[in-house]
Amino acid sequence: MQEEGKIRLGISIGDLNGIGCEVVLKTFEDARMLDFCTPVIFASNKTISFQKKELGLDINYHGVSDASKAVDGKINVVNVWKEVPKIKFGEATPEAGKFAIASLRAAVEALKNDSIDVLVTAPINKNNIQADDFKFPGHTDFLAQELEGESLMFMVTDDLKVGLLTDHLAVKDVSAAINPILIRDKVRTIEKSLQMDFGIRAPKIALLGINPHSGDNGVIGKEDDEVLKPVIKEMSDAGHLVFGPYSADSFFGSDAYKSFDAILAAYHDQGLIPFKTLSFGKGVNYTAGLSKVRTSPDHGTAYEIAGKGEADPSSFKEAVFTALHIFKNRKEYQELTANPLQKQRIRR
Repeated sequence: MQEEGKIRLGISIGDLNGIGCEVVLKTFEDARMLDFCTPVIFASNKTISFQKKELGLDINYHGVSDASKAVDGKINVVNVWKEVPKIKFGEATPEAGKFAIASLRAAVEALKNDSIDVLVTAPINKNNIQADDFKFPGHTDFLAQELEGESLMFMVTDDLKVGLLTDHLAVKDVSAAINPILIRDKVRTIEKSLQMDFGIRAPKIALLGINPHSGDNGVIGKEDDEVLKPVIKEMSDAGHLVFGPYSADSFFGSDAYKSFDAILAAYHDQGLIPFKTLSFGKGVNYTAGLSKVRTSPDHGTAYEIAGKGEADPSSFKEAVFTALHIFKNRKEYQELTANPLQKQRIRR
């Protein structure tokens, strides 16, 4: 474990043909960032050298053979590969996918053995990462396999937190996937995360309806009445501050979301469209419910601007600060809950 204030922050480099490397390097081009953490990038010296030259970035880094050898006060680069990747900015190539997976696997292994404390992942392309030994639709599913816990895709800012009942699932399959067990598990996961990761003692959670107008009393669909409502009542009766289901079309526009600590959306776009609209590129994708902390920016590879030096690092920088904040909150939570006499100190 690093000394207080020097959390070892691992970074998987993502798709080398996208903007991942650019937002990473731009984030740590500001030397003040090294006051908060020790960054450890999983890539290679030659890869980072090429990217910084192409992007015209003024940044120095320190090559290491292993994350455990990272040096405080420097940007550390773990040499995961010896090859020199062919960078083709703006193109989705199998080679870029191969190196993205290599970086991610190395970073996750370091996270599992505590060589790094937290992980921030740069964007990948869900198509070119597919391989015989990697058949996951994204980071979340892979991390759920590798790390202990019940994963939840949780989009967060200081003022807005949106979790998903189902994430990378076709819309036609959403209703069939939502059942009482899934709802209970996701509510408990989001509740625990709000308490442990964000310091909210008694979180209020809103569930959005599956159908338009939450089914209009069965006129537009029965799932809300027959699946969501009974579980919400059951959990509410058991003492959980769970409410809904709310009609998704008016929930955000009416500012109703401001009355809750988190919102649980039924499916991907129901939650992410309003979240990204309201967060203005400052949002963070957090994988809640796992034994380790992982965040990422709320954008993708952005091939259309890759290599042009136009990428905005704001969301990646927010992902870094969010990871650090959650790590510290978890440590505090564990210390307080280990001593029953101090539990009341967990802040609202």
